Amino acid sequence: MNKTNSYILAFIRHLLSAIANASLYGMDHPQVNRLTSQAFDSLVKTLEERPDFSLVIIENELVIDGRPQDFSLFLDRFVQTLAARGIGHIRLLQGVTRQEVSDFIASISRQGADSAAGIISSRHFQLGQVDLMTTSGDGNGIEDDSAAAGGSPRSGVFVADTPRPKGPVVIPEMPAKEMARLMEIYEAVKSRNKLKITGIFDIVSDFVAAFRQEGQSLLVMAALRDADEYTFTHSTNVCILNIAQAISLGIDGQQLNDIGVAGMLHDIGKLFIPEELITKNTSLSNEEFRLMQSHPYKGARYLLDTPGVPRLAIVNAFEHHMRFNFTGYPKVPSHWRQNLCSQMTTISDIFDALRTKRSYRESLSLTKICDMMTEMIGIELHPSLSRNFLQILSLLKYDLTPPAPTTSSVSP
Repeated sequence: MNKTNSYILAFIRHLLSAIANASLYGMDHPQVNRLTSQAFDSLVKTLEERPDFSLVIIENELVIDGRPQDFSLFLDRFVQTLAARGIGHIRLLQGVTRQEVSDFIASISRQGADSAAGIISSRHFQLGQVDLMTTSGDGNGIEDDSAAAGGSPRSGVFVADTPRPKGPVVIPEMPAKEMARLMEIYEAVKSRNKLKITGIFDIVSDFVAAFRQEGQSLLVMAALRDADEYTFTHSTNVCILNIAQAISLGIDGQQLNDIGVAGMLHDIGKLFIPEELITKNTSLSNEEFRLMQSHPYKGARYLLDTPGVPRLAIVNAFEHHMRFNFTGYPKVPSHWRQNLCSQMTTISDIFDALRTKRSYRESLSLTKICDMMTEMIGIELHPSLSRNFLQILSLLKYDLTPPAPTTSSVSP
């Protein structure tokens, strides 16, 4: 990847993250200001040695300077964000100001996904639509309609014909060494030995790297994977689903890894619950359920005493069953504010629990799960985060069937 393209991708990543944060917190939030500045800085570096560049959406793919980009979750999210607002082409010119970038973020973040009202071009940040037209050459001719969006007059943009991948997504298997390493870590904790946090960091880093290369396939793996060791497998699935959510929001670096680690360790407290309770095939008694409800506290307490564990993972272990409206557990004071990572984990946790067969119900289809989760929005689930998660699932565009049966009866 050349330096210019890396600056463009950094601009898109920071821009997408700023839009997501502005939707949650508003434009005045310090995080939004920081991300806006980072997006602007990357944009300025891109335009130092060139007068302009264009981002074009063609059949749900992003084309930068005439080159289709390889699939990545954050680019796909960027494409969906623009397409939902009727934007098919962005042209950025030298002289663009931070205010123009900020205005674009503000207009995108406050608009509903079904409306482009209020989103207009500026002098150096020009927006348009894309119309396909037939040409006599070897490529596909793409025309942008900038004038319709208040930008520059119509001009042709030609993109080389690139074959699109066909056929179903191949679901990769987790490498045997990863499986063995994680099983060893969990068995050590169950035996009251110290958690090997470096091993967890290594596994999560590998997942993040895998997402960079085959994000969609890895997401399918998390949606379909099945194994006998429910707590272990469930934790890896929640980790992957957390990473998917975080990347789609533009989160990167150490914070992304910490969110993955938090997902991997969210149920660590269940290792301190009697195994016969975890695998029980009948309903729990009131006393047994109270004991099961202690696993968030037990997990947070254990992680707090473990050197090197990210604070985010400790908070996440404690909060992941609270629910958006605080009807879950443990109970906390009325002024308590849940961490967004914990609410991402709640979403991943509920999804993975619903798609797994239990002793008291069959596994559920993806459509049914999405319907159920939609009904939970604003009640048990964070509204913006859950809609983002459902959007991620919709991008798979595959008819996912429920996983093979298991005998687990663990409550989410």
